[in-house]
Amino acid sequence: MASTLYYSRIPFLTSLVLLNFITLLSLTECFSVSKPLANTVIRHISCNCVHLPSSSLRTSNSDDCESGSNPEPPSVSASPTPQASSSSRREFISTTSAAASIAATAAVTTTTKSGLATGLHLPGGAALAADIPTVPTAIPSSINLPPIGLGAWAWGDSLFWGYDPKNDDELRQVYDYATSRKGSTEPGVLFDTAEVYGFGVSEKLLGKFSGGAAGGDDNVILATKFAAIPTRTKASDVVKACEASVQRLGGRTIDLYQIHFPNAWSNEAYWDGLAQCYERGLVKAVGVSNYGKDAVRACHAALKERGVPLATNQIQLSLLYNHPLENGLLKTCDELGVKVLAYSPLALGFLTGKYTSLENLPKGPRKKVGQKLLASDDYQNLMEVMRTVAKNHGDGATLSQVALNWTRAKGTIPIPGARTVRQVEQNYGALEWTLTKDEERLLDEASAKVTAFTKPDDVPFVKEDVFTKLHMFDS
Repeated sequence: MASTLYYSRIPFLTSLVLLNFITLLSLTECFSVSKPLANTVIRHISCNCVHLPSSSLRTSNSDDCESGSNPEPPSVSASPTPQASSSSRREFISTTSAAASIAATAAVTTTTKSGLATGLHLPGGAALAADIPTVPTAIPSSINLPPIGLGAWAWGDSLFWGYDPKNDDELRQVYDYATSRKGSTEPGVLFDTAEVYGFGVSEKLLGKFSGGAAGGDDNVILATKFAAIPTRTKASDVVKACEASVQRLGGRTIDLYQIHFPNAWSNEAYWDGLAQCYERGLVKAVGVSNYGKDAVRACHAALKERGVPLATNQIQLSLLYNHPLENGLLKTCDELGVKVLAYSPLALGFLTGKYTSLENLPKGPRKKVGQKLLASDDYQNLMEVMRTVAKNHGDGATLSQVALNWTRAKGTIPIPGARTVRQVEQNYGALEWTLTKDEERLLDEASAKVTAFTKPDDVPFVKEDVFTKLHMFDS
C-alpha cells in the first residue's frame, strides 16, 4: 500500500529538509553541527509544527558518563516557547524526528484529486495493527550477549558531551580495560553506538580501537543503530545507512544492527531493510530500540516470515523508570525470545548517590529534575534502601552497582556509559555480586513508590504509525 501525500504547511516540509541536512550530511567526515544551527532547527520545528523544548541541545557537566549511557528526557512540557523543561540528551535527532513526525499527523492530508502538485511519497505498509499475532512464537536469537555492555554515545559527541579528540587516549584506555577483563564464560565485550552519536565519530573510534576488518578484535561485539528520521522512507535507506556504518566501523561485519527509534511512517520498510542487511551478510543480528509491545510483536512477526530473528529491543529501564515492567513490555520480549538492552540504567546519574543536595546538582535541565527528586521522600527512601543493599555486599559495592544489578535481576543487559577507567571499572564491578531475592523485593517496593521522574508520556518518541495505526512506543 502506498499513498501520495501533501503537506498543507510549507514550514513542516522545510523542517524535514533542515533535519535531514543536519542528520545525513553530518555523517560525512568533515561536517560538524554548531549549537546555534541546531537550536535554529529546533526553534523552527517548535514554532511551526509542534511545541518542543530545546533543552535537549544543552551541554551538561563533564561527569555525566557516570550517570549511565543514553539518558532519556525526564520531562517534556508543551509550550509555545522552547523551555529548559527537559533533560533530554538522548540525542538531537531523536527529539526533532519525533517532533516532525508528530506534526505530520496533523499536517498531512491524503489526496487523489487531479491537478494537484506531487507530494512527498511515503509508503504505508500492508499490515495493520489488527494483524499482530495474539499468540507469540519465539525463534532462537541470532546473537549471544554478555551480562553487561558499554554505551559509547559520549565517544565523539561534542554537541552534548563536549568531546575533545585530545581525550581519545583515555577512551582507548577504557576500551582496553573493557576488552582485557572479559570473563572466560562471556561471549565478548558489547559496545553500543549509533550513526548519530558524534555524527559518526563514535563509530569511527570503535572501528579504530577494534582494528576493523583487518586484524579486528574477536572479543568485541559491536552494536550500532539506524536513525529513523522522517525522510528515510525505504528499505534501501536502511541498507545504505548500514553500509556507511560498516565503513566507519572499519569494514567489519556489524554484530547487532538496530532501528534507533520509531517513526510515524515507514516502519515496515525499515524491518524489510533490517532483513536485507541480515541476508546480505552486512550484520550478524538485528534489533530495535524504543519499541513498545505491539511494535515488537509486529516486527518480530515480519522478520520471522523472512527467517530472520529479532534479537534485541533496547529500552529505558532503571529503578526510577520501571514502566516496562509494569506494562508488560519486558514480559512480551521474554515470550518472543527478544533480549532487552537497558539504557539509562543509572537514571541520568540520580541513582549513583552523587547528587545529595541542592548545592551539588548538575547544571542545565537536569537540575530541575534533581530538585524534584530531592524534594521527594519516596526518592530519599529508595536511595536509603540502595545504601543498605550496597552495605550488604561489602565496602567495594556502590549504589551504581546496585542499580545495574537490579536491571540484571530483571533479565536485561544494562549498557551504562563510561569515559574514564574509573567509571568502567565501577560498571563492571557489578558483575562481582548479585542481589538476593529479598534485596530485589525491597528495591521493587521502594522503586514503585517514586513518581518524581520521567513518565512514558514525557518521552518524545512517536507513539503511533499514522498509516497502520500500529502503537509503536509505550515505555
